[in-house]
Amino acid sequence: MSLYDDAVLVLKGYEDQEELRQTYLDHLAVHPDGLWKSCEAGHITASGLVIDPSRGRVLLTLHKKLRMWLQMGGHCEAADTSLADAALREATEESGVTGLSLLPGGPVRLDRHPIPAPCHWHFDVQYAVLAPRDAEHAISEESLDLRWFAYDEVAEVADESVVRLLEATRARL
Repeated sequence: MSLYDDAVLVLKGYEDQEELRQTYLDHLAVHPDGLWKSCEAGHITASGLVIDPSRGRVLLTLHKKLRMWLQMGGHCEAADTSLADAALREATEESGVTGLSLLPGGPVRLDRHPIPAPCHWHFDVQYAVLAPRDAEHAISEESLDLRWFAYDEVAEVADESVVRLLEATRARL
């Protein structure tokens, strides 16, 4: 199965955010290249909120370009076989944490947000990623910082999209 086919299946199976989900599917129907950064109309991205439920905390990255505390994530790559694989790869690369695993049940949220030209939109498919209890992280070249935050600290440092992702993740847990 191609990454495109996986994305369509994942989105068709996602049961929340019906209007936004349809926007993603419509985008892919019109743009067969809609998974790739080269699609200037916008492209699908995959992200993962790294969470340690046993300690009630999440690992956020201070994004180098945006200078915002965000979940790990980014562009799909040709070697990715699924959106879930892309999200897990991005979370592992950006956190340096080994032994991560996806929270079962598929994506927890969708978040479409504008980005600077030449592209116009990121259609982010957001997963929750479970960290081992004693996870050790390492800052990647894409980050200015990487830090664990208690659930109740996230709203103080991150924007509403991250807060909503945390809320959806906690509801899934």
